[in-house]
Amino acid sequence: MSALVTPLPILAAARPYALTSKPLSVAQQSQPSESDSPLLRSIRHTLRAARGPQDSSVQSLLYAPHGEDGPEQGEELLAWDTHTVSLSRGGVLHKKWSFSDPVQWACIGLLIQPSQLFSSTPATPAYYREDPSEKLPEVEPEAKPTFGPYAQARMEKKREDDPEVRLRAVFVFLRGMAKIYLMNGLEHTLNLPFIVRRAWPVEPCGLFIQRVVESWELEENKQSGAEPLTTVFTLTSPFAEPSVVGITEGIRGGFDAHSVQMKPDYASETASLPPEERILWIAPDARDFANSLMLTLNAELNRLSVWRYVYAPPPSSSKASRTPGAHPASHHTKRSSMSGNTSAHLRHTNAASDDLRLPSDKADPRHPSGLSGLAPTLTTTTTMADLMGGNLAGGAISQSEWTLPVKFVRDASGKFDLTSGLNKMALNEHVNLDDVPDPAEEVRLKPLYWAEKLHEEIVPESATAHCDSISVGLFDQRWNGKISRSLLGICLAATETLLIYEVARTHTGTLQIRPVTRLLATAIAPIIATREQIADLLVLEIDGSLKLLTHGTYELPLDVKPAVSPPGDRAVRVVGLSHALRNTVSLEFSDGSAVCTSFEMTPQDGLVQDLLHMLALTVPADTFFGLHLSFLRRWASRGFSCVEGVELRMFQEALWEVLGLEAAEHHGSQADEGSPAWRRLETNESIARFREDPVLRGLRLPGAATCSMPFRKPTFKPTAQHAAVLLALHHVAEDRRLSISTYTDVPRLAPLICRLAIVIRPEWADYWKRLCPDAMPIWPPLSMTVLEHVYERMPIWPPDMTAILYGRLYNSDWTVPWSNSFNFAARFELEGSYAFGRADPLQRTCAMAALCKTLTDKYWEGKVLDTRSRAVAALQFMDVMHFRLQDLQRLPLGVAAPLREALRTCQLSPGGDWTVSAYQLIGRNDLAEGFTDKPAVAVNNGYRSVREFLHSTAGRKTCQRLVEDVYRAVSADHSKVTGVEFDLDDFTRMRFGQDRRLEDVARMLCSANVHYVRIPSRPEASEADQLRDQQLTVHRVTERILALPLGRAVFSFGSMHTVTKESFAIPKMEFSVRIQPSNILYTTEIMKMPPEYTSWGEFHNGVAAGLRISSQAQTIESSWIKFNRPSELTPEHAGFLYALGLTGHLREMLTWHTFGYLTPKHDMTSIGVLLGLAAANVGSSNKHVTKLIAVHTPALLPTPDVDLNVPLITQSAGLMGIGLLYLGTKHRRMAEVCLNQISRRDLYQPDISNEYREAYTISAALACGMILLGKGTSTPADLVIQNRLRLLIHGEPRLVENGKPRRPTFDVNITSPAASVALGLMYLRTERQDVADILALPTTLEGLNSIQPNFLTVRAMARAMIMWDKIAPTKAWLMAQLPPVVVQAMDSRFRGKRVDDAYELAYYNVLAGSCLAIGLKYAGSAREEAYALLVQYWDMFSQLAFANSIAYDHRIKRSALREGLNLISLGMAMVMTGTGEVNCLRRYRYAYGINNPSVRYGCFTATSISIGLLFLGGGRYTLSTSDASIACLVAAFYPRFPQTPADNKAYLQAYRHLWVLAVEPRCLVARDVDSREIVYLPIKVKVKDGNQVGTAQMIAPTLVPEIDKVLSIRVDTPRYWPFYLDIANFPRHRESLLRSQTLFVKRRTAFLTYMEDPKGSRSLFVRSGSGTGDAATLDFPQATDIKAHPATDLHDFIASSSNDPLFLAFADRLCKDDGVAPGERLFQAYCHAALLDCLLQDKSQTLQSLLTAFHFRIMSPKSAYFSLRLQDLRFAADFYSKVYDRKFSGRSENNPRPPLIRETTLSGALHVLDSRLDGFRETELFKLFLARYARGEGIPTFSEGSAEWAASRDLSWYLERNSVPASTLLTLLKNLAQKARQECLGSPPPAGTTNAESLELGIKEVAHATGTQMTTAMGSGWTVRSLDEVMAAWTS
Repeated sequence: MSALVTPLPILAAARPYALTSKPLSVAQQSQPSESDSPLLRSIRHTLRAARGPQDSSVQSLLYAPHGEDGPEQGEELLAWDTHTVSLSRGGVLHKKWSFSDPVQWACIGLLIQPSQLFSSTPATPAYYREDPSEKLPEVEPEAKPTFGPYAQARMEKKREDDPEVRLRAVFVFLRGMAKIYLMNGLEHTLNLPFIVRRAWPVEPCGLFIQRVVESWELEENKQSGAEPLTTVFTLTSPFAEPSVVGITEGIRGGFDAHSVQMKPDYASETASLPPEERILWIAPDARDFANSLMLTLNAELNRLSVWRYVYAPPPSSSKASRTPGAHPASHHTKRSSMSGNTSAHLRHTNAASDDLRLPSDKADPRHPSGLSGLAPTLTTTTTMADLMGGNLAGGAISQSEWTLPVKFVRDASGKFDLTSGLNKMALNEHVNLDDVPDPAEEVRLKPLYWAEKLHEEIVPESATAHCDSISVGLFDQRWNGKISRSLLGICLAATETLLIYEVARTHTGTLQIRPVTRLLATAIAPIIATREQIADLLVLEIDGSLKLLTHGTYELPLDVKPAVSPPGDRAVRVVGLSHALRNTVSLEFSDGSAVCTSFEMTPQDGLVQDLLHMLALTVPADTFFGLHLSFLRRWASRGFSCVEGVELRMFQEALWEVLGLEAAEHHGSQADEGSPAWRRLETNESIARFREDPVLRGLRLPGAATCSMPFRKPTFKPTAQHAAVLLALHHVAEDRRLSISTYTDVPRLAPLICRLAIVIRPEWADYWKRLCPDAMPIWPPLSMTVLEHVYERMPIWPPDMTAILYGRLYNSDWTVPWSNSFNFAARFELEGSYAFGRADPLQRTCAMAALCKTLTDKYWEGKVLDTRSRAVAALQFMDVMHFRLQDLQRLPLGVAAPLREALRTCQLSPGGDWTVSAYQLIGRNDLAEGFTDKPAVAVNNGYRSVREFLHSTAGRKTCQRLVEDVYRAVSADHSKVTGVEFDLDDFTRMRFGQDRRLEDVARMLCSANVHYVRIPSRPEASEADQLRDQQLTVHRVTERILALPLGRAVFSFGSMHTVTKESFAIPKMEFSVRIQPSNILYTTEIMKMPPEYTSWGEFHNGVAAGLRISSQAQTIESSWIKFNRPSELTPEHAGFLYALGLTGHLREMLTWHTFGYLTPKHDMTSIGVLLGLAAANVGSSNKHVTKLIAVHTPALLPTPDVDLNVPLITQSAGLMGIGLLYLGTKHRRMAEVCLNQISRRDLYQPDISNEYREAYTISAALACGMILLGKGTSTPADLVIQNRLRLLIHGEPRLVENGKPRRPTFDVNITSPAASVALGLMYLRTERQDVADILALPTTLEGLNSIQPNFLTVRAMARAMIMWDKIAPTKAWLMAQLPPVVVQAMDSRFRGKRVDDAYELAYYNVLAGSCLAIGLKYAGSAREEAYALLVQYWDMFSQLAFANSIAYDHRIKRSALREGLNLISLGMAMVMTGTGEVNCLRRYRYAYGINNPSVRYGCFTATSISIGLLFLGGGRYTLSTSDASIACLVAAFYPRFPQTPADNKAYLQAYRHLWVLAVEPRCLVARDVDSREIVYLPIKVKVKDGNQVGTAQMIAPTLVPEIDKVLSIRVDTPRYWPFYLDIANFPRHRESLLRSQTLFVKRRTAFLTYMEDPKGSRSLFVRSGSGTGDAATLDFPQATDIKAHPATDLHDFIASSSNDPLFLAFADRLCKDDGVAPGERLFQAYCHAALLDCLLQDKSQTLQSLLTAFHFRIMSPKSAYFSLRLQDLRFAADFYSKVYDRKFSGRSENNPRPPLIRETTLSGALHVLDSRLDGFRETELFKLFLARYARGEGIPTFSEGSAEWAASRDLSWYLERNSVPASTLLTLLKNLAQKARQECLGSPPPAGTTNAESLELGIKEVAHATGTQMTTAMGSGWTVRSLDEVMAAWTS
């Protein structure tokens, strides 16, 4: 394109900091001397190549601002010299790094980083988590799941990490290494075996790195015949190997929301980027992947190549690739160079969560600590040293699919020694290392990025020699009306040539490049100059001048003038361009200076932007470029001023110039007196704001500027281009009418439209004169119209969008006359320029047209749509369009009315599967909050709620109380913590009402305070006897204190949701007891309690403290766990670790931290860690935990007899850990191991070394049962196990060998109860009667005497577990469990006969076991029948158990009764878990206070746990009845209670806490979504139990049945918005309940909560009475006495019920009766009625609409927006009067509802305005103007403020309100009427008539019909009254 003569002036301003600086002078640099020998020169050349390019110059790169701050943050500058790198933001230094090695290069890019939740890769053995690559145990489809729904949801989520975490980082490349500094503070160090020449950031992540390559290297590589050198690498993750860039073909997609498509076999291609290719340029910020281009140079061939690169990792099916999406680094192999010798992994780990510091110089780079790709495998000979070897050295062992039979260890010299370690064990197989494949080698250098060559260009050798001066730029990226394409410019400075190519997308999804043109230039830079979001190309020409290539290749010359002139007369010229960023570029001058210049030439006026966008779609490219150029010239002459109105005025002048129209000359108003400043104000558009201000309106403002002869008779015939421009401007103005925020642009644009319409279609000028009276100073006469020049293809009346939208709403069969804005040019046979691409300025119009069509469609896919279906369709459309409440509030009242009514319909009956944004749009924040992925926060973190803050009801805390709370929170003094603190005051207050049950239980279970006990006075006893009694009582109380943590752990479970980084406080146990009334204090020193007694009490105390931490807490990391480790391991900390494992937090522990706990061989710590890790990974079969447990469990090793120096009690915990780890997996190997350990041979004879043999046996049995949990079948393998268990239960048959009885191999007294439990768990719920018969109870006295009575308890429980469905909470079922002989004997016993003690003991034990089975089946159900039955037997047992008797046989029975009472207590507590039932609590309190000498530690344990279960987690949790839960409950409440606190011989006390794994959060909580307060909420829960379906009415917060039984939950109260959870049919509802157990509800505004108004007597309905007076006030406002209103305390009601500050402020400021002026009082009365109406109907969104309606009543006709608002009011009034009842009210479906705004309210406002119009329509002046208008005579201009001026404006009002046709049409109708009169009255019938009256009536009807049809108007069209007035004006 030819250059224009006049360039645009641009001012170049200096930058505050230098971007570039020149290198040192030649004299300062080391140069080779001429006298140097060739050898010396060669050596120097080689060394320089090894060091890479270095100089002392400052290099820098400029980046666009990133982050949340956006552009306000400022651009980023990364600068570096030889040893320093600095990062600046917005000209301010942000960070600085210094290095000893020289810096080769630096840049900023994106990097894939592991999730922020973790500090290491989850798949590595550094953590005991599940490996995503491992397959979980397969479950049969029809089998019942082992775990409950809550546990399954928790296991599926398990702290899932973000699969795509991309962080910005600064990359600094040094000699042989790279430093990566992430913006979040972490850093990595990578070793690189090459020197980096340069690096480029690429999208979507990572870098392209090109190494330094010398020519001799390439030559040597070619001669050797080896594989080509790799010179370009990609780096995407600090833990991934650098990859190559693969070469492929046929890349498709990657743009327009289409994913990248590669060839099917692309991953198998081996070609990579050739080493001869040197990267010159990579497209920066290639967010559009179609522009991911790269330019390379082949110096040998002098060839430039253009490539397209894409990110395409290898498919997941390829070898050694992990599951896609499992982790951000799922496609990257582990760096062998980054694990052992750089400590990058460890540095990352330490920076995030660990304080372990290993010096990098200690790592030997020759011997990496771990082989990349070789994972540590568990074999039967793995030792602790093997497990520790890979991690303590500081390396991270990568995870792979390889499992090798060896483990590499090192000898003293650091070499790998295969003879040590495993070869000493049973491994005899020889392994040849040469035959072992290395997975890292197989996947190393696999390409992640692929490139496709698009074009080649041969360039001159001079260009190749000066390749560093080649500049490249991508610009003009847009859609050109046919395809999406970009222009690529390549400037060869050496040849002064600019090559321009077009990069276009084809219909097949590929990219093609074709040459466009060649120009002369020396440098180029792409900048955003004239178009937002579209780059132009700044070109430096040969003579040093600048120009822009814009709109393709159109040239725009620029005249850049420095802000500061150079000294002297030296002339400087631009010689270079650099650091192009957005609209700025650095100009490098010939004197060595550099100036940053901004080319900001995009208009800031939104109206001008839309006009340019619209005309770009309308007029051809040449015309539009001329328009744009003319606009830029004129705007540049004004210094690119952004003063309001300047840009629009320049655009108008440019448009007149392009269209060939004369610009009007403006002059001041007639009243131009006053100061020059006052006169100058009239020329500014800001005067319009003064005219609209209600206060300044009273001033005598300067008149608006007028123009001399503003409109002249057109002298030429307009073309199609003129018409297209008029239509484009009209639609832009119409689009502005659809938003209140752009109303101000309509009066600004209307004069421009009118000026153009007078020439093309005068009726359009009449249309805009009505809407904007100031658009034209005159009403143009008909004489100004040249009919031959009128463009007849344009409609007479312009399209009125409000009328079109209303017409569609009124008549659904009417087609909306709207076409795509991209087709505007085609309607006039033109071709648009599309200079702005797909930028559509009419998006609002298109969206509203589509919405109106959706709202009135009758059918959809052949189905008839009802009111709700249409509303839902509109809602979904709005949601897809990202329509938000803010957008709705910007719509005019009438246009927004149908949308608000549709949203109201959806609000009243919402669906269950909508998006969260859709719920927010309809105002149902309760549903939106409930369905978010973020779990609800159940704590307030110390902050008061919104409502409590606005109007506090509770008394304020005293200063002393505040100080105590703060001190307790920050103090390290653990004595200030009791362990029973709850941060759930709002929940507990609602859960248990106003009673003090919770405080009473907290007091009973607290072990941190001194306990008081009252001993009855015995005056007859001696002092020694009294002292002995006191000591015995204190001893029993101390035992009770030791048992309290077991119950407190249950009671305070999960009560702490947030954990600080400080040391966690474990409350100290207080053993001091104060005797009353003697007031004697007994301490531990006085009692001389054995240390082993307190050890397990402290262990339980640690567990109780740890279980306070919720499993949802997100701040538990390995570093925090280690931080809390004491200097010496203690039982308390062991219990704390166990608790963290039970809640799942121990998965975060690092492996080396674990070894630090296990190495000291502290028994309790080992137990806690092993059980904790197993519980944290329950059911996962985690191999890492299995390895750890195997080291402590000889049974898992191939040589079980090996002495590992592990105590038997620790081995017991290891076996139980295996059971938990493989829970429900049916792992045969593990099950067989545990089964064999039940009858372990070396435990047959008791001795001092196996005192825990019984505990070991029961641990093995429980583990075996857990592994095979509920999986017992009739298969041969299971029958073998069944027969083995049968043998262990009943003992071996008595065999004789050599005449002597054969010695048994096991002790049946130990194995029988254990095997019984194992069999019961294995066949749980199987209903196998044959298996249950194995556990049949003896039916004879001899049989009962042959086994221990307590065995009957276990057998009865195990039998019931097998026959699960037969368990019934009835006495008949209980009696059926007893042998008939026992029932008969006990019947005789109850009649007073004496029976054998065996019968009685069997009776008590069987009943206890059966009651425990009932408790297991109905755990957490609060089943009334089960509760009543258990209470009955609890009372019976307690009466007998607490009776005093000294007989020995009575003591035996009493012991059995107490054991049975313990089990019944636990069973009753399990049934009533979490309910806090008062009757249960009374009984437990009674048992708690019993201090008889015969009551021992086991009774205290059962009572404490029972009390805790009754208030589990403060009433927020209950128990599950899933298979896994039943197994854990059996293990936790196993019927064997210790006699002393240190008794672990028969049962390991640590198992008592396994109930945690059976907990479910089934407490349904209702929370107000606005105030976040927990509220009472009546609900209906539909439950299915078996085949029966019933509905239960409950009041939340309450415990609900198991979710598998719940079908739906419905809100059952009118006080809250309807809420329905359809759990059975909507998985989303089920997931929401599993996630948060919270119903977020929204209270209706007319009601108070049930806490404040239990009976509903304080609702606003009761206060307001009938409310008819308020409706009348809205329709016909009048100043009434607000105080006489029944709702006079409206403000008080809002203050007590609402949390919305808007309502509070509205009532406080606008509804008070303190007005002075009548208008003020009228407004207050109206506001009072409006607020009351909105509160009663809960339609807060209507309050603004009612205020808008009131504003319409009182608006001034002098306002520039009066006609626009009048049109809006007409739209709303007609919609509610003629459309709403038919299509939006639901009346057609017999489900009517009232509208948001009453029709009478809008009609009343319209009536007020009509009354004011009637006031002057009868005046003579108005009639005169109307007559002139009706006759087409026009109305001249008048001075502002005169009566004629006001009448002329009133005429606009009149014409608009009555839909009067245009003046030209009225003139035509007048002539037709006159002609009809002449012809008809002058002719006889039938051609004429003599009835003049009938003729006039006919003429009137014809004129009315014609005028209405030819005018697009709302309602009924031209009013009859106005027709009469016009016809009268014709004859006047």
